[in-house]
Amino acid sequence: MASTTIYVLLKYASLSGVLVAGLYACLLALLTTSAFQAHVVYLHKIQMTWFKDLNVPESFGFLRNQVTPFAITSSDGGLLYAWHILPIELYRRHESELTAEPSGFVSDVTSRIAYKLLRDDPHARLIIHMHGAAGTIASGYRVPNYRALSAAQPERIHVLTFDYRGFGYSAGTPSERGLILDAISVVDWAINTIGVPPSRILIFGQSIGTAVSLATLEHYAVQSPSIMFAGTVLVAPFADVATLVATYSVAGTIPILSPLASFPRLFGYLRTFIRDTWSSKDRIARYVQANEEKGEKYRLTLIHAEDDWDIPWHHTETLFWCAVSATSARGVGYDELQQTKKDTKTDLGAAGSVMEWQTGNGVIREEILKTGLHDVVMGNPVISLAVMRILAAADPSWR
Repeated sequence: MASTTIYVLLKYASLSGVLVAGLYACLLALLTTSAFQAHVVYLHKIQMTWFKDLNVPESFGFLRNQVTPFAITSSDGGLLYAWHILPIELYRRHESELTAEPSGFVSDVTSRIAYKLLRDDPHARLIIHMHGAAGTIASGYRVPNYRALSAAQPERIHVLTFDYRGFGYSAGTPSERGLILDAISVVDWAINTIGVPPSRILIFGQSIGTAVSLATLEHYAVQSPSIMFAGTVLVAPFADVATLVATYSVAGTIPILSPLASFPRLFGYLRTFIRDTWSSKDRIARYVQANEEKGEKYRLTLIHAEDDWDIPWHHTETLFWCAVSATSARGVGYDELQQTKKDTKTDLGAAGSVMEWQTGNGVIREEILKTGLHDVVMGNPVISLAVMRILAAADPSWR
C-alpha cells in the first residue's frame, strides 16, 4: 500500500515537473518575440490606476488645480500625457486664483496660471521626472515621490512628469528608441516652450526611467555645444537589460532568465533576442567622458537600497564604476575603486553608506541605503536631500 502511494506521488510529481518545464519553455519562446518582450520589459498594460481618472489629480491626493494635466507632442507626432505639479508653498500663495480656474485636462497649458508661474519666475527650478516600468504617472509611490522632490524647496521646485508612449493615456507602443524620443521631446518642450534654461532643470529617473534619463543626458552632452543640466538623480538603476534579466525575479520571487544563467551558451543565445538593450553602463560612461573632454560641469547621484528585490543594488555599483572609470583616460579598475571605497566611503550605519568621486568638472555620488526597497525610497527624505544638494551646488546663491 505504501509503495503504491509513493509511486502515485512520484508519478504526479514527475507530471508536474514536465508541465512546469513545458510552460517555462513556452515562456522562453514568447520572450524571443518583440511584442511579448515589450510587455515583459515595460509592463505598460499594468495600469494600477484602472478605477481612477488621471484627469482628476485630486483623486490622488493633490489640491484642486495643484496639478495641470495636459499633453506634449513627441517629435514623431504622438501625444504624451503629462502633469505639471506646483510646489505647495507657491500654490498657497496663489490658491484663490488657481482654484477659480476650471479643473481637468487642459488643451492649452500656456493659458494656465501654473504655467505662467513657472515661466515667469527666474528663480524657479524644474524637475523632469522619468518613471519606471508599469503603471502610470499616478501609480504606487510616484505621488509621494513628487512631494519629496518639491519638498527640497516648496516655493520654487516644479515637477514635470509624463507617461511614455503606450503608458497610461499616451498612445503608441513602447520601445527603447520611442521612449528616448519621448524624453527628449519633453525636455525640448521645457526648454523651448516654457523657456526654462537647462541650468535650472534637474533630471530625475527611477528604475527603467534611469535608463531613459541616461540616454537623454548623453543626447544633449554630445551635441556641439553641449547642453548641460543642473544635475541628475538616478534611483534603482540597472547596468543593462541583459545583466538585469540574469538576476531579475518578478516581485523578487518569480525568476525570468536567472535559472539559465548557469548555462552560459544557452543564456548567451537567448540574449541575442533582446530587442531593447538599454545599455546604461555604456551611456553613463560616454556621458561622463564627453563632459570631462569638454570641461563641462556635471553632477550625478545614484541611489539604491540593499533590500531592493526588483533590481539588485550591485547594478548601481557597476554603474558607479563605469562612470568613475570614464573620468580618466587610463580608466579606473574595479578592484582599485573598491579599495578606494573601503578607505574613503562614509559609513552612515543603519542609513547605509556614501561615496563621492570628484574631478575638476564633476561630482559622481553613490548612496547605498540599507532599506528603501525598489519604490518606497522615492518618498523618503534622502530624495529631497539629493535634490537640495545638487541644486545648491549648481547655484550657491539659490535658496
